[in-house]
Amino acid sequence: MKKAIKENGFLFLIFLTIIVVAGREIIVACNQPKLPEFVHSPTDHWVAPSLYLNSTEGFNRQEIIYGEDLIANTARYFGPKGSVAQMSNGMNCQNCHLQAGTKPWGSNFGGVFSIYPKFNNRSGKTEGIESRVNDCFERSLNGSALDTAGKEMRAMVAYISWLGRDVPHGTRPKGSGIAELPYPDHAADPGEGQRLYAAKCARCHGAEGQGVSDVQNIGYLYPPVWGPKSYNTGAGLFRLSKLAGFIKDNMPFDIATHTNPALTDEEAWNIAAFVNTQPRPQKNTTQDWPDISKKPIDHPFGPYSDSFSETQHKFGPFKPIAAAHRQ
Repeated sequence: MKKAIKENGFLFLIFLTIIVVAGREIIVACNQPKLPEFVHSPTDHWVAPSLYLNSTEGFNRQEIIYGEDLIANTARYFGPKGSVAQMSNGMNCQNCHLQAGTKPWGSNFGGVFSIYPKFNNRSGKTEGIESRVNDCFERSLNGSALDTAGKEMRAMVAYISWLGRDVPHGTRPKGSGIAELPYPDHAADPGEGQRLYAAKCARCHGAEGQGVSDVQNIGYLYPPVWGPKSYNTGAGLFRLSKLAGFIKDNMPFDIATHTNPALTDEEAWNIAAFVNTQPRPQKNTTQDWPDISKKPIDHPFGPYSDSFSETQHKFGPFKPIAAAHRQ
C-alpha cells in the first residue's frame, strides 16, 4: 500500500511539473509580439523594415503606426462609411500597394522617399509625397484630395518616409514599385484576356469584376477591378504596362510571386487589356501631360507627339512606338 501511494505521488508530481512547464510556455508564447508577415533575411532586393524589429528613431512612432493603418485600412477612415470622412470608393491603399506598401514588386513604397520631391511630367510641376498620396485618392480611390497639413496626411507621409529612409537619395532599389514587362510583339488581346480572367481571376474579383467585401462590409478583401467602385481612368493602373506588370508578379494573389509567377507575360498583358476595357469611373485628364512629348507610350488618351493611333497607344504593339521615340 505504501509503495503504491509513493508511486502514485511520484506520478502526480511529474504530471504537475508538466502542467506548470506547459503553462509557462503558453504564457511566454502569448506574450511574444506578433511579427509582421514580412520578416526576411537579407536579399538582393529591397526589404521593408519592420515596426517590430527596426528602429523608428527620428520619427514619431505612433504617427508611423497610424500611417500604416491608414494605408492598410483606408476605407475604415475615408470610405463610404469612413470615420474621418466619406470621400473615396471604399478601396484600401493596400489593395494596390500590397501588404501596406511593403511587398517587393507589389507596387510598394521602397523607392518613394528617395526620389521625392521630384518633377512630375504628368502635372508639369515639382511635387512632394503629399501630391503622390492625393493622386491615389483622386484616381485609384476615385475620391477627393486630403488636407496636406492634416493629421492623416502627415501620418501616411511619415510611414512612407520611414519605409524608405535607408534608400540612397535619387535611387530606386530593386523590387520597388512595379516591374516592367517586355513589350510583346503584337497588340494585347482583350478577348483572350476575358477567357483568362474567367479562369484565373474571377474566383477572387468576381465574374463582373465587383470584388469581395470584407467581413464588416466597410472595405474590400479583394477589390473591384472595374465598375463604379473601382479605380478611374486617370489611375496609374489604367496604363496597360502598369497593370500587366502588377498582375504578372502578384496574381493570382494566393499563389504568385515575382520569382514563381503563375502567369506568362502574354497572359498578364491580355488580362490587363480585358480589365481595362471594362466600364469604370471617368477622370478628366485633359490637364495631364502639359508637354505631350513626355507621355508614356502606353498612355491611353491622346493627343500624342507621334502619328500612332490612340488604339495602338492603348493596346500595342508598343515596340514600333518605342522605336520611333528613340529616333
